[in-house]
Amino acid sequence: MSLIRNGVTIDQTFAEAFPMKATRLVITAHTLEWARHAAVAATGFATSVIACGCEAGIERELPTSDTPDGRPGVAVLIFAMSGKELTKQIERRVGQCVLTCPTTAVYAGIDEGEAVALGKNLRFFGDGWQTSKMIGGKRYWRVPVMDGEFVAQETTAVVKGVGGGNLLLLARDTDAALAAAEAAVAAMKKLPNVIMPFPGGVVRSGSKVGSKYPALGASTNDAFCPSLVGLVKKTELTSETRCVMEVVIDGLTDTDVAAAMRVGMEAGIALGAAGGLLRISAGNYGGKLGPFHFHLHKLLGEAA
Repeated sequence: MSLIRNGVTIDQTFAEAFPMKATRLVITAHTLEWARHAAVAATGFATSVIACGCEAGIERELPTSDTPDGRPGVAVLIFAMSGKELTKQIERRVGQCVLTCPTTAVYAGIDEGEAVALGKNLRFFGDGWQTSKMIGGKRYWRVPVMDGEFVAQETTAVVKGVGGGNLLLLARDTDAALAAAEAAVAAMKKLPNVIMPFPGGVVRSGSKVGSKYPALGASTNDAFCPSLVGLVKKTELTSETRCVMEVVIDGLTDTDVAAAMRVGMEAGIALGAAGGLLRISAGNYGGKLGPFHFHLHKLLGEAA
């Protein structure tokens, strides 16, 4: 049974998410602009673990009062399917995108969890000139570089995370779908502990498991493609639905993902059918993909 809010139909379905490993890094710099440059680079090509190795994004910007060194900063979250892969991604991304960026330093943004290398291996770039100092029981490495020194905390903590929360926003046209997706992402970005890893937080190439081509493990979600209405055996769309956008959410806990999905739906509902949003749904694989099931009606406070 569907639920209707402000003219928008909310499907009685659930988003299916799965366990991941996660960490938060705090990148600081002489100015917020340079911290942002490093954060953007470090979280690039990190939309999906299917091909990128990790999923990453900027969580929030930090005032000087909230950073370890009293400088402007940016917090980023990085997610991977295993601690081993996450460790590899941290070292590569920090080494290539933060160490290289003018005036930056990098610190652990999570204290409790399995400790993995952050500056521990990157210190060797100092070619023997690197030094370390213990502060408050934590080791920090100082690596000489051409603008002074690069400071990196020795380790960061890896914790359990949740990946794959999602919303499907079905709309009258492209403008309406983009408006709903942008409103949902803007609302989600106000919350801590979550990222939306795709470009602008939005996915237009939703996928299904499998393909007619054996080499592909996933392919276009034809049931939600407007151009295939009347051509595929089963479509989820009506003739008036001409554009679908998806928002994927990763979070440090299932509670964080649930909160993001809730505010995202509420932002879309606020635009309403008058704004061109016709329906909200979610992607799942019948409960076989992961143990986290986010039922849309329950998230909105309705009985299932």
